[in-house]
Amino acid sequence: MSTSFAPLTNDTFLRACRRQATDYTPLWLMRQAGRYLPEYKATRAKAGSFMGLATNVDYATEVTLQPLERFALDAAILFSDILTVPDAMGLGLTFAEGEGPRFAQSIRTEADVAQLAVPDMDKLRYVFDAVTSIRRALHGRVPLIGFSGSPWTLACYMVEGKGSQDYRWVKGLMYSRPDLMHRILAINADAVAQYLNAQIDAGAQAVMIFDSWGGVLADGAFQEFSLAYTSRVLAQLKRTGPDGQDVPRLVFTKGGALWLEDMRPLDCEVLGLDWTANLGRARALVGGDVGGPGKALQGNIDPNVLFAPPAQIEQQVARVLNSFGQPHTDASTTGPTHIFNLGHGISQFTPPEHVSALVEAVHSQSRAMRQS
Repeated sequence: MSTSFAPLTNDTFLRACRRQATDYTPLWLMRQAGRYLPEYKATRAKAGSFMGLATNVDYATEVTLQPLERFALDAAILFSDILTVPDAMGLGLTFAEGEGPRFAQSIRTEADVAQLAVPDMDKLRYVFDAVTSIRRALHGRVPLIGFSGSPWTLACYMVEGKGSQDYRWVKGLMYSRPDLMHRILAINADAVAQYLNAQIDAGAQAVMIFDSWGGVLADGAFQEFSLAYTSRVLAQLKRTGPDGQDVPRLVFTKGGALWLEDMRPLDCEVLGLDWTANLGRARALVGGDVGGPGKALQGNIDPNVLFAPPAQIEQQVARVLNSFGQPHTDASTTGPTHIFNLGHGISQFTPPEHVSALVEAVHSQSRAMRQS
């Protein structure tokens, strides 16, 4: 794989991941390439379907870059889906308009589990080709984040066969046959590790694990069935990319704020938080001190703030930045840092001009905070 990528001109996001001082708080948005942008809808119409978009390197590159043309974001995130790995396992992923993802085959019996295996990564070549294509197209403008669903989140979809309101199939299996659930999760963890390592080899400069459904678990079950397998993924990840640079690892558990102390030992650089978390409290628990170890924090404005007028968006940005508190500014050492993001993915109904207001407010207010 060629390592001839352009040097980064904006590494603020990566510096914040490493807990290094930055001139302002970097910002990117979960699901930033998506249906709230008219240009995304136009490209998706050309592609014919969501998977048509995700599996076509040129289209995936085009939509990944679209939000960066509009907004001064500090990172790009690969355009793909968390369910590409189980799709490569042969479960038959489809997306029905307005219905979300669905698998032709679900994993519910001992026989189903016995057939599961880590897929051949060549089946996911389209993802890795897209990573390299996007990294080249970015030309060093901002870093590129690769990602995967967590082992538990993938298992939810694999057992339920689609999104769920009550998780009765996956939790029923977990409680009645924990041995089968552990087997699914172990295979998922090893597959996710290989998948993320291949993204790193292709040029991803940071990788994120989305534990979107970790928060539906009971205390105790979260640690056993989600956190342990996220740890198993992290233990297998490459520390450096093909260019010799370190590759920060981010973990986001929606609904996971109450387990922050359990997540502190995770072998990752960044913990993402949803909007229910108090950033100041999270900083006190896991953010560490200047010169000492700790986690960078990412988040956590409520995505629905973006339906309010710009003046209210600016107020809510101030609230989030003040909740985290004064970032450290000593360039000679590491310390508590914050990456601004939504507490979950952006809504397709969000007015793009409100995103502009958000980006401008985060950058200007966070610069001012460092000068006060």
